[in-house]
Amino acid sequence: MKNFNDFNFSGKAVLLRVDFNVPLDEHQNITDDTRIMASMPTINALVAQGAKTIIMAHFGRPKGKVNPEFSLKPVHGYLEKVLGKPVKYVDNILDESALSEVRSMIPGDVTLLENVRFYAEEEAGDRDFAQKLAKFGDFYINDAFGAAHRAHASTAVIAEFFKNNACFGLLMGDEVASLDKIFNSGQKPVTALVGGAKVSSKIDILKNLLSKVDRLIIGGGMAYTFLKAQGGKIGNSLVEEDRLQLALEILEAAKTNNVQVYLPVDSHNSSAFSNDAERSFSPALEIPDGMMGLDIGPKTIAQYAEAIKTSKTILWNGPMGVFEMSSFENGTREIGQAIAEATANGAFSLVGGGDSVAAVKQFDLSDKVSYVSTGGGAMLEYLEGKVLPGIAAIV
Repeated sequence: MKNFNDFNFSGKAVLLRVDFNVPLDEHQNITDDTRIMASMPTINALVAQGAKTIIMAHFGRPKGKVNPEFSLKPVHGYLEKVLGKPVKYVDNILDESALSEVRSMIPGDVTLLENVRFYAEEEAGDRDFAQKLAKFGDFYINDAFGAAHRAHASTAVIAEFFKNNACFGLLMGDEVASLDKIFNSGQKPVTALVGGAKVSSKIDILKNLLSKVDRLIIGGGMAYTFLKAQGGKIGNSLVEEDRLQLALEILEAAKTNNVQVYLPVDSHNSSAFSNDAERSFSPALEIPDGMMGLDIGPKTIAQYAEAIKTSKTILWNGPMGVFEMSSFENGTREIGQAIAEATANGAFSLVGGGDSVAAVKQFDLSDKVSYVSTGGGAMLEYLEGKVLPGIAAIV
């Protein structure tokens, strides 16, 4: 497929799908503009080339009905501020006046369409609705990686009406290229760090990664299921009793694939799920009764950091402990810093998944890793080996 930079968009009406699903406070102020800023390189490039840029986006879950609570108007005002120029706003995107508004645009103009999820046909992937949306543009660009796992009208179906006039935006292109480095073209050794609370939520990721990586580092609450499966005493630590056999099967599959697995050797424990409860350290396989592991211990940090620093390609999905509590943030912070150090020494590092992204932001590491993915659910499904409709429609 052709890339964004293969085209000249001068004078063309470009229908651009982005992910502007950003958090707002009670006063309708945007509290995190990451997703908006992530698509600004694409928008700025289109404006600079003299395209007529028509932006489609969703916001929240209005369930196919017009709901002022989920209007993109707060985003419209913010977009004008960031762009430094007026942005047209189309309220009813199926009204004939909407097409007239768009057709009156001149090169360099930008228009934002109201929330496409105000229409039930969007999430249903309705072809007729997609065709109506397609009338807005001569060219279609998908820059919404965060919605790429949805087979919605504006993310996947619409590409059918732009056979030779569709491509990824700069953000989507970077996301796909970064994931390709993990799965196909990355330098070895390739190391994946997988954390989080439960094995059950990461089963497909773990299974898919075993044929892609050289090293697998496991942390977070899910590690204790692996430890108990090996006969360890884990006290009151989080465990999925019905996944113990699965944990052993994953470890056996890792051996078959020659993947080196790292599990905690020591644990930072607490007498309760609280920042201020009694704390102690113990071997990971010998957590005292009445205590629960909430973070990896210093010996584990040292082992994991050594593996990370000798890696050439690194994927991080999931924290090492309950980093939201200051008493148990050390493991996640130290591992993040080890990834940053490896990156500074030439490794490629990709961070994805809500908690991991939150961690790199909390510890000011966003600019010290190679790439921070903007897609939560989309990233997870890609890691599971699933085909993402928003990507498949254009590739």
